[in-house]
Amino acid sequence: MFQVLTSAWALLLGMFLLMIGNGMQGTLLGIRGEIEGFSTLEMSIVMSAYFAGFLGGSRMAPGMIRRVGHVRVFAALASLISAVMILYPTFADPWVWTVGRVIIGFCFSAVYVTAESWLNDAADNSNRGKALSLYMIVQTLGIVASQALLLTADPSGFILFVIPSVLVSIALTPILLSISPVPAFSTTKPMTLRALVKTSPLGCAGMLILGGVFSAQFGMSSVYGAQIGLGVGEISTFVATFFVGAVLLQYPIGWGSDRMDRRTLIVGVSAVGVMGSVIGLMLGGSFAMLLVSAFVVGGMSNPLYSLLIAHTNDFLDHDDMAAASGGLVFINGTGAVFGPLIVGALMESMGPGGFFLYMGVLFAALVCYAGYRMTQRAGLSADETGSYVAMSQAATTPVAMEIAQEYAIEVELEAEEEAQSA
Repeated sequence: MFQVLTSAWALLLGMFLLMIGNGMQGTLLGIRGEIEGFSTLEMSIVMSAYFAGFLGGSRMAPGMIRRVGHVRVFAALASLISAVMILYPTFADPWVWTVGRVIIGFCFSAVYVTAESWLNDAADNSNRGKALSLYMIVQTLGIVASQALLLTADPSGFILFVIPSVLVSIALTPILLSISPVPAFSTTKPMTLRALVKTSPLGCAGMLILGGVFSAQFGMSSVYGAQIGLGVGEISTFVATFFVGAVLLQYPIGWGSDRMDRRTLIVGVSAVGVMGSVIGLMLGGSFAMLLVSAFVVGGMSNPLYSLLIAHTNDFLDHDDMAAASGGLVFINGTGAVFGPLIVGALMESMGPGGFFLYMGVLFAALVCYAGYRMTQRAGLSADETGSYVAMSQAATTPVAMEIAQEYAIEVELEAEEEAQSA
């Protein structure tokens, strides 16, 4: 772990600052939209736009990097992110915000692709798993820390929009001054979606569902908090609790993933997600119970993402694992685009409770489908399954997914060599 920190500290520091900026502007828009009188449906469109831009960026960024290089892409798009953040309070219009969110989603995705390729170059076979874990922890801690900064100024003013803009600009400094040139950028030719779905129906369905669950948390939790009358401090705590749960419960669930039928664990974790959603729906009037619900829902959804990737890998040949990464990210991103729109429509028609109802229904759908799949194909023993790699949905691109897939292959090959030599 120390070796990873010494070789990639500047990159990780820059990513931490970027995630503070991203997490802060997402929550702030939900609060400011309520102040400006935007409807729930309008805010759902604004929030959905980020994921549409992110999905497009993750597919177009590799071509941009090949044409002009990592440094130019990173610097140009991070600068654009900083500029758009300043424009939000200047043009308080839902359609202007929607365009801004598409741009920011696109830019963040391409910035993450660039940073992840640098991270992969800084790591080697001996520490790639630790590098991925640190990357996930830095991402999540950045989002958690961003919520505290919302308490530093009035959300109806300009200062809270200036802070993330400045942080994103500062994030350029440690990265661009310390990163050495990287090898020529390349990505694996993707597996077709048809082949991917045929190989792992549960993995693909689960990734689509979790895209919807995560985008509801990341995009609409602040809108929900504003609608039920929470103060700024309570909203920031509520949003942060989703990600605290994601960090604290990722590794216990990962430990179980390597020791039992993963489909059984998927059913169990999803069922706990249902219960967490029901707590928020039925007892959300109590702020303490609201935090319990956020901790449980966030603590189940993010590990499920890593769990479904590991489950999918169990049925892929080594040569196909990296190729599957782009398809898995695309499926997850598609679910994320529609998540805020559906949540917004539910909250518009039935009130704030639609937020937790939506996530509860999606978790329940995953319980049912995973249970059904257990009747269609025999399970694998723990000895036959691959390695669980902790990942975050907050900033995952096909590059990070490929790194995780490569690491899983390395671990599996090492285990096979040890078994043969024993």
